[in-house]
Amino acid sequence: MSRSVWLAHIIRHDDRTTTGVWGVYTLKSAFQPIFGFHDGKLTVDAFEGLIRPDRNGDSVSPDTFFRSIPAGDRLHVETLTRTLHLLNAGAFLDPATQLFINFDPSIFGERDIAEIALRDMRLTLHEAGIDPRRVVCEVTEQKTNSQQALNGFVAALRDHGLRIAVDDYGAEDSDMERVTALKPDIVKFDAQWITRLMDSRPGFALLKVMVDQFAARGIKTVFEGIEEPWQLELAEESGAHMVQGYILARPEIAPTSFSSFRREGETPAARQPYSHDNHTAVHGGEAPGFGDRPALRSAVPVRKTFGRRPSR
Repeated sequence: MSRSVWLAHIIRHDDRTTTGVWGVYTLKSAFQPIFGFHDGKLTVDAFEGLIRPDRNGDSVSPDTFFRSIPAGDRLHVETLTRTLHLLNAGAFLDPATQLFINFDPSIFGERDIAEIALRDMRLTLHEAGIDPRRVVCEVTEQKTNSQQALNGFVAALRDHGLRIAVDDYGAEDSDMERVTALKPDIVKFDAQWITRLMDSRPGFALLKVMVDQFAARGIKTVFEGIEEPWQLELAEESGAHMVQGYILARPEIAPTSFSSFRREGETPAARQPYSHDNHTAVHGGEAPGFGDRPALRSAVPVRKTFGRRPSR
């Protein structure tokens, strides 16, 4: 599909938002902040782009949407969703932050396909006013992907000035040597795997060792799925560079309220100090669902314990 054809699936609105249409689905961009630990405080370092489909006005899960896409259309749909994220990020997100975008390496097995897609992406980045060095491309490292093809795709991303993150580390058959061979800038640890390791002192000790090993190679780490105050404290104690999860902020459909996080001064998250001295953290809103406001609340006490449930 040529660029002019898939651009026909893009709808630009008067409020500067961009949505997409694919068959019976309407596609919207949502963004979730990723927070970094800085001098005992949390600040927004990045946002992750997430697709939010609906069908005839009813929300459907991203998994349901992507399972409905025939294999022959996957490249076109991924291009469409990536374009939505970039255009909406350029319109609404703090230009000082990084932008995490997901890629499926399995559809870029041939270098020519990757080159065409990435040239189109560079045109979109130019239109959105986004520096390619701000973009972090999330790829999964699984043994179902050919190491040679994965290496080639990562090299193509890097040649276009983009940064690399390995997603879901710890899930299924992740391998540290296989990951480090890709020379990523960032590794995102799988949420369920983190929770299991945090559930015991030996597990947490192993988690710290892995964070240290990546740091020694110049690779930053992100802990996903942080939902409880004790997890946030253990993430900071482990040496992880960044955290992402509902305890901090939920995804929001563009346009977002995250302009309040801009870095003219302190962000709302940064105003809530997080340190071992006062054991406080920012706590996210409780309402479930897609596109909710983060509803940051006042600090709540954190208990430095292991396990999923500090007693209340």
